[in-house]
Order: sequence, then C-alpha cells, then structure tokens
Amino acid sequence: MGVKFIYNIKTLLFMDNEELEMWKKAGKITAEAREYAKSLVVPGASVLEVTKLVEKKIYDLGAEPAFPVTMGINQVAAHYAADFNDSTIFTENDVVKIDLGAQIEGYIGDTAVTVDLSGKYDKLLEASQEALKAAISIAKAGTEIGKIGRVIQNEIESRGFAPIMNLSGHGITRFDAHSSPSIPNYDTGSSEKLKAGTIIAIEPFATDGKGMIKESVNATIFSQIDKKPVRNMIARKVLKEVERFNTLPFNYRWLSPPLTEGQIKFGLRQLLQAGIVKDYPPLPEVQGGMVSQFEHTLYIGENETIILTK
Repeated sequence: MGVKFIYNIKTLLFMDNEELEMWKKAGKITAEAREYAKSLVVPGASVLEVTKLVEKKIYDLGAEPAFPVTMGINQVAAHYAADFNDSTIFTENDVVKIDLGAQIEGYIGDTAVTVDLSGKYDKLLEASQEALKAAISIAKAGTEIGKIGRVIQNEIESRGFAPIMNLSGHGITRFDAHSSPSIPNYDTGSSEKLKAGTIIAIEPFATDGKGMIKESVNATIFSQIDKKPVRNMIARKVLKEVERFNTLPFNYRWLSPPLTEGQIKFGLRQLLQAGIVKDYPPLPEVQGGMVSQFEHTLYIGENETIILTK
C-alpha cells in the first residue's frame, strides 16, 4: 500500500528458516493473486466484481487479504477500494494500479502492478517499473535508504516524469503492513541503513503531474488504532468485528455479514469519532496527473536479498 497505515518500530534482528518460509509463502500467494488480478482488469469489467474475485482467489490459495485490494484509476494513486454499491466500470482509457496483499498468520506479502488499458502510457509505466528494478538492485543489508530514493528518483525523472514524493515504500512486520523504515521515492539524504533480517516493500510511483498526492473523501478503508470501550450497542458490535483484523486495514464490506450496511456505516462513524479507528480516503495526484506504480516485497538477508512477491 501507498501510505503508512500503522507505525511500528519493531525490527527483525533474527529470522529462522521456518519464519522465512512463512514470509515466502505469503509472498508467493500475493504474487499469484496479482497476476490473476491483472488478467481480470479489462474494459467493461466491474471494479467491485473484480475486487471480489481477487479477494476470493487469496482465500482459495490459503491466505487472507492483508489489506483491501485497491484499484487506483488514472489520477488516483492509492486507497481506492470498491464499496458495497460501487458501479465503476473499467474503460479503454484507464490506467489502473492494482495494489494487494495476502497474509498467513500475520506474515504479509505486498505487491502492486499497473495495467494500461489505453495503451498510451507505456513510458509512464516504464518509469515506475524500471525505478523498482533499480531500487531492488541496490537493496541490500547496509544500503543507505537515501540512496534507494535517489535511484528511484533518477530513473523516473530521466524519463521525463516525477516521483510522487509523499508516498513511500515501507517496512513490514508480522500483523503490520506498514512499519519502519520508510523507503522514499526520492533522495531524502537519509543515511539510515537497511538492516539484515528485515522485510521491506519498495513501491515507486511515477506521474506526469506535480509529484504529490492529497486526501480526498469517501474512505472505504479503515484500521483499528486504539482500544477503548464504547457505549453505543451498534458501535460495540462493529468493534467486535473490527478486532478480528488484528489492526490490519479492512474494507467495510468485510463486516457484512453479520452486520448490515447501515449498522456498519453508523458504527464506524462512532468509532472514528472516538479515535478507535482511522480512515484512509483515496489519494489522487494534486494536479490530476496520470499515475503508475509497481511494488515488490523483499527479504533483506545478511548476504542476499530475496524478492518475495516475484
């Protein structure tokens, strides 16, 4: 995913083979779901129906969604997830960012790909895809994080586009899809180094716009950020369902059944006001620029880097 959901400073200083195999398994399922999703994104297809099919695929493969499947269309870079009554249809003019994740017992894979249904934005897609390749090539234990941002920025700008500077890659820990360190898409000058034994996601975003995103409205993605009691009976019912996601982001469709759409929306409003959950609205590029994105999850070992979602 494009923006940090929950911040966590945990770092894996040691990882045994059994644990690494769980990360590999989650990554493999995530990659398979991504390729399946790519095959479904065609002109005339329903965003909601494609999303449901991809979610089902993740379950069929033996995992659960790590966060809502998002389909950022054209200028929307991230966090657009189909709601209950979404009537959006893919058109032959769309550039679609598919961002998805799978988790097994909290071990998470996170990946993204862009599908250009228009056939007009090959260079834009190339910019983010080559930036990802360049970043992966230097992502090793001891690499300065600022240098990763530099190669991403250079690859994108050399093709005449701008990296989106207020979106970043991120660390991943168990049950936490967005932890430290932040992996920037431009040269921050950071001297912080990648540590062996960590999981990271690198996700360059390229645009023909300004290179910044903003929050919009009508969020359909939420996560629990606090634990506290609530008095309203409906809100308590909603909170009980929310807690089963272990603070991972969720789509409010996932709460039905057992709850009705009306109960879910009312209860979430109460939980938002109480500061128990946070919402994540869609993130369009500030100038309406077209956006592309590619992403992989990596394991940073002592002597090797493994692409888990290849």
